[in-house]
Amino acid sequence: MNLRCRMVDARHPDLNVLIGKLDADLLSRYEASAIHGLDFSDPLIDRIAFAVIYVEDRLAGCGALRPLSAGVAELKRFFVDAPYRRQGVASALLGCLETVAIDRECRAIRLQTGVRQPEAIAFYAKHGYARIDNFGPYADDPLSICMEKML
Repeated sequence: MNLRCRMVDARHPDLNVLIGKLDADLLSRYEASAIHGLDFSDPLIDRIAFAVIYVEDRLAGCGALRPLSAGVAELKRFFVDAPYRRQGVASALLGCLETVAIDRECRAIRLQTGVRQPEAIAFYAKHGYARIDNFGPYADDPLSICMEKML
């Protein structure tokens, strides 16, 4: 399988297609008010590193790293389209984003996922992410689970 991870900007059309699929998946699990996305109109959006992964030149997944503080980034908008799951695509995409984080001198990556996403929780745990107290905007959200990995 030919995998290619490409860094893109927030306005890249392939990223937007995948974000739409991610949002549809999340809306099938949660009410809209419970989804913690990104504000693509935020003037600081270009500080976020976005990646798209392709399988044989077909869109397969996306993810982002948002700076939180010195040495800490947050994994956001991580998604692999259903036809590409359980094939190593998510692991490759996560590895790509972790490499970007290391290149940006991050020592840790944090993330938020939801209680209705057991496959995501298991995936992150398998890749070395451990539960932490909910942080930032997720602190009082009973549907959120936060995790962290030291790099």
